[in-house]
Amino acid sequence: MTSASTPQPLWSPGPDRIAAARITAFQAWAAERFGAPADGGYPALHRWSVDELDTFWQAVAEWFDVRFTTPYESVLADRAMPGARWFTGATLNYAEHALRAAEDPARADEAALLHVDETHEAVPVTWAELRRQVGALSAELRALGVRPGDRVSGYLPNIPEAVTALLATAAVGAVWTSCAPDFGARSVLDRFQQVEPVVLFTVDGYRYGGKEHDRRDTVAELRAELPSLRAVVHIPLLGTDAPEGTLAWSELTAAATEPVFEAVPFDHPLWVLYSSGTTGLPKAIVQSQGGILLEHLKQLGLHCDLGPEDRFFWYTSTGWMMWNFLVSGLLTGTTVVLYDGSPGYPDTGAQWRIAERTKATLYGTSAAYVMACRKAEIHPGRDFDLSSVKCVATTGSPLPPDGFRWLHDEVAEDLWIASVSGGTDVCSCFAGAVPTLPVHIGELQAACLGTDLQAWDPSGKPLVGEVGELVVTNPMPSMPIHFWNDPDGSRYRDSYFEMFPGAWRHGDWITITDHGSVVIHGRSDSTLNRQGVRMGSADIYEAVERLPEIKESLVIGLEEPNGGYWMPLFVHLAPGATLDDDLRARVKTTIREQLSPRHVPDEIIEVPAIPHTLTGKRIEVPVKRLLQGTPLAKAVNAGSVDNLDLLPFYEELGRTRAQG
Repeated sequence: MTSASTPQPLWSPGPDRIAAARITAFQAWAAERFGAPADGGYPALHRWSVDELDTFWQAVAEWFDVRFTTPYESVLADRAMPGARWFTGATLNYAEHALRAAEDPARADEAALLHVDETHEAVPVTWAELRRQVGALSAELRALGVRPGDRVSGYLPNIPEAVTALLATAAVGAVWTSCAPDFGARSVLDRFQQVEPVVLFTVDGYRYGGKEHDRRDTVAELRAELPSLRAVVHIPLLGTDAPEGTLAWSELTAAATEPVFEAVPFDHPLWVLYSSGTTGLPKAIVQSQGGILLEHLKQLGLHCDLGPEDRFFWYTSTGWMMWNFLVSGLLTGTTVVLYDGSPGYPDTGAQWRIAERTKATLYGTSAAYVMACRKAEIHPGRDFDLSSVKCVATTGSPLPPDGFRWLHDEVAEDLWIASVSGGTDVCSCFAGAVPTLPVHIGELQAACLGTDLQAWDPSGKPLVGEVGELVVTNPMPSMPIHFWNDPDGSRYRDSYFEMFPGAWRHGDWITITDHGSVVIHGRSDSTLNRQGVRMGSADIYEAVERLPEIKESLVIGLEEPNGGYWMPLFVHLAPGATLDDDLRARVKTTIREQLSPRHVPDEIIEVPAIPHTLTGKRIEVPVKRLLQGTPLAKAVNAGSVDNLDLLPFYEELGRTRAQG
């Protein structure tokens, strides 16, 4: 029943869709086997999953038939955060589960991977071939002396070789870490030097936007600056010969070798991910083989409703946690689509064309891409055959209400729109996709199973219908086991547990609605708090960037020493636009009327472009520090920024204000 206060949903799943969803079958099975509620739908299942945390995760492990080489003694021996201890005594291997579909003779010749480049032609890699390559490469890694716990790194684009290298690394029990080849040498070294890899997989270059980008000089620099390397593997994406002293990919993957999967403890490191690292060195976040396996089985198999008949396409690069999440589609026997190229080449509709050609059933992209398509007046439903697409998912930033409406109107009316939110820190989602729930405009459907997501006020009181800090009050298996080079755990604790000891505070502002959905308002550490009224920067961007003259914007709120508050809005204009009095007035009117008169900017300042992290997030907190007078060298980690030349302007502006 819809209560009077609950708005009408944009979309609701029909009875057939609910009945066919895997989460529906899981709930019925868990009710029979583990005492989960048989009635009450998703809200009841979610309540049970957080109230009976141990039982829920035991049910997930059994439902997905997780293969424990050594059985576990206890599901959750210690609930403390940080430091929760999951499935103690158990051993297993992530790569074994990722390649399980290859064991089925009926599936061996089906596509495990579909590789797409800028020609938009899909090239399959079968389950049997992927398993063979992983067997060959993992044997070669062992022959090179790679042992459990050693680090193996990839400077690679989103290509099948990257997936093979990750799985071979995991099969050996070594620890994978990767960066995209558009990262510069300094940025890669800021990451890889922390973890001291023994093997480096590299390409000679990559193709993007119709151009070839030679990276051989960068690779030479990485080799020179990583003394821990015992071997470098050359993948000739641009067709060049292997440099002296490197190994050829084709030779390492030539043999027909059965893979051997090292049984490692549940909490054994699987991979290292890196936070955006806008200040200081990037945090090197370590997640476990077992924790990722269970979290991703739950997220992909239940929330994303993926199975063997599905095709899973998410636009990402190897430098973002969504790539690791995408590869985990293999865990559910799903065909994974790897696109290596520009998101908008040769035109803005590129990703829709790839979804059409690969017959993707779940297509994931960024909110920014959806809004760019809307602005470019793309008509995906009219111009492409998207009949296979059941769900379009977005992440990276909140999907504005206009984005929901556009997807509904321009892709399909019967479209499941899943705006999801999580973090590199857990390599998963806190809130997002639920195939059996309605979709409300501007809202994430619900908190995820096993995740006790709450919005807290500064005193730690839970809020409903009000903006608060995103807090998770119970452990998730994929939370970091530790940060690299953080022996006493202080950096880890300071990152998430300083504000509310014992509860994970993520650094986002959220509202949990009275009907259980979630609204994300942006980062709480760059939130605009003016005259006591809080607003996320995402709300400002959504309103301002509807104006055709504004290509992108950046808003900063500065608490001043005299108790005042200065809020500038920096705008990157569309070609041909001019920041005149008329445009300034329209920007202010838009914010005043659509958001709040208190959040009309004090100044609107034109800039040549907006600075981002290498993973595409607007740099708000470092710019705020620059405007407060912090020197550039202290305010920003130079290796994490897409265009460092944009930042001295803000440093100078901060200096001028301090003097004025």
